Amino acid sequence: MNAIDALFQDLRARKKKAFIPFVTAGDPDLDTTVQAIQELARRGASLIEVGFPYSDPIADGSVIQASYTRALDRGIKVEQIFRAIEKLRQSADWQKIAVPLVAMVSYSLVHHRGPERFIAQAKECGFSGAILPDLPVEEAEELAGFASTQDFKLIQLVTPTTPSERATRIAKSTTGFLYCVSVVGITGERGSLPPQLHDQLRWLRTQTDLPLCVGFGISTPEHVHLLKDSADGIIVGSALVRRLAEIGKRPANDVIKDIGTQVDALVKALHD
Repeated sequence: MNAIDALFQDLRARKKKAFIPFVTAGDPDLDTTVQAIQELARRGASLIEVGFPYSDPIADGSVIQASYTRALDRGIKVEQIFRAIEKLRQSADWQKIAVPLVAMVSYSLVHHRGPERFIAQAKECGFSGAILPDLPVEEAEELAGFASTQDFKLIQLVTPTTPSERATRIAKSTTGFLYCVSVVGITGERGSLPPQLHDQLRWLRTQTDLPLCVGFGISTPEHVHLLKDSADGIIVGSALVRRLAEIGKRPANDVIKDIGTQVDALVKALHD
């Protein structure tokens, strides 16, 4: 069974929810990315998204865009990310705390490498699935076929402005979990979340049995507490990436420890 399916099956049996943090691969470097992934897993992450830097991200706000730019300026390559994740997967420490990893990646990078090759390499090195925010559902059938043969999850996004007919199509074609975008616009920390989000999630429950995981704009324990009864998983990205950007001005170990403390509060809010 794919690790993502096994995770949500276990969480549902225990009436728990998934905490899903995001980190940018290679910001400030891959060794630190691996350290951050390990710390997130130790602090209660259920699944971790790993962002593949890309020069023209479609939905990312300024914090994640800046992290991608920093990583690209240092020459980060897809092959290097795969090697770092494979090394992590093979480490003795990771065997004790391993959680599923999902690639957040532009379809341009997948297409350039070759879809079948990308999926095969991603799975081999340790990823259980991928999110491709710039791949329309109308063009996803071929890639979904490749992913299905590898038991590799292809996770798609529904936004507040997605027409209901199209949202139903996305919900029926995605695998692993459905990524529910909480707000109109790009990623980034928000002061509040839209009240209609709960209605959107209730409606999506009627369209799919897949777990519903909410991302974009979630950054505080209050946000998590607000959503924990409506969603199956909570995704937090910019709030963590912004803190990782402090490395260089502050020692990496101190920053990663602070991120661990931040995650403790978010996980506590999810399970209280």
